[in-house]
Amino acid sequence: MDGDRLPVGRRVAYWRGRRSLSQQVFADRLGKSKSWVDKVERGVRALDRVSVLQEVATVLRIDAAVLLGRDIEPAGLVERDAGVERIRAALSRYEVPLGRAAGGRPVLPAGQVARQVTHAWITFQHARYPRVAELLPELLADVERAHAGDPAAARVPLVEAYRIAASLLVKLGAPELAWLAADRAVTAATGDRALVAAAAVQLGEVLRASAQFRAAKSTVLAAAYRIAPPVVEFGLPPELSLCGTLLVQAALAAAGDGDVTAVADLLDEAAAMAARVGDGHDHHHTGFGPTAVELARVAAAAEGGDSADAVARHEKATARDGWRWLPAEHRAAHLLDAARAHLQAGDPIGAGRVLLEADRIAPAEIRHRPAGRDLLARVARDPTAPTTLVHLAVTLGIS
Repeated sequence: MDGDRLPVGRRVAYWRGRRSLSQQVFADRLGKSKSWVDKVERGVRALDRVSVLQEVATVLRIDAAVLLGRDIEPAGLVERDAGVERIRAALSRYEVPLGRAAGGRPVLPAGQVARQVTHAWITFQHARYPRVAELLPELLADVERAHAGDPAAARVPLVEAYRIAASLLVKLGAPELAWLAADRAVTAATGDRALVAAAAVQLGEVLRASAQFRAAKSTVLAAAYRIAPPVVEFGLPPELSLCGTLLVQAALAAAGDGDVTAVADLLDEAAAMAARVGDGHDHHHTGFGPTAVELARVAAAAEGGDSADAVARHEKATARDGWRWLPAEHRAAHLLDAARAHLQAGDPIGAGRVLLEADRIAPAEIRHRPAGRDLLARVARDPTAPTTLVHLAVTLGIS
């Protein structure tokens, strides 16, 4: 049987035949009518609920995903956990300070590791999280050795590699380990205001992911105001991008803490800087600009429980030209916030539509990120969920 081409109903009929079950016996075991089975097998009636798909699969003694012509992919979870453990091992090596042998690997020049770090950033921003998890262990070893050999030239790549590690680990649901990576980034950056501000972006993410909202706000504001230009109009785009991104982080932390007034003030301050930077730039890998600030307003509104405002702002923000210029990772992460807002508003259909768009833009955001899988499970359980989304949930082993 070519399972990838047959519709679901035909697969049901195929496996029912393989199990030597008549339509009536099969219907009795399901607690359905023979007419219901016949309509399913002819494609007149869709199997569009996770619970029904699983019941049918149970009676047929097959995995539910087989009905969709795919392999179950809890491998996504296994792959994610394995990636986290590889990064944990890399952060636990301490080869340089303990003078351990590098295992025969040469010490690479700073310029070469800088190019590797740039490649890792691009891979992360394309939301290829499993690939980044593969790259990071050796990349961290390379930048640490390069920094030991040439501290001045390899300092920036070292900080940037730790930033990537922290962001990825937050995505993969390992905030405690992400905290270690972010802390190392800040420590390595000490003495350079721009580098400290860049590292503080990830530190803010980690603290928020750990529900340390007040600490996050305090930390990122301190970094923001250290790099803020005396007059916004005279600020350079790179420093405005860092300062504005940190203000956004502070606003999201304030939203988590329930401080509505601070949220509005901080995002308005960030918007003034974003207007000077414009959309379509990615200074210090922040993606900062007017559209990024508007997306932050959506996230803050959703965090504050104002789902109607969040949904309305989402529709306007994603209609902007700047939306298309943001990295795939940034857009897909925002779509999770928007899906959450739709759910809060009692609109699972809207949430499902947004999640499918996120899966189109950056599949790993749904398939490898715990927050994405959780949202998918919540939407797929609703009787009105889109059939395509239900199929995706079953394929991923999510119920």
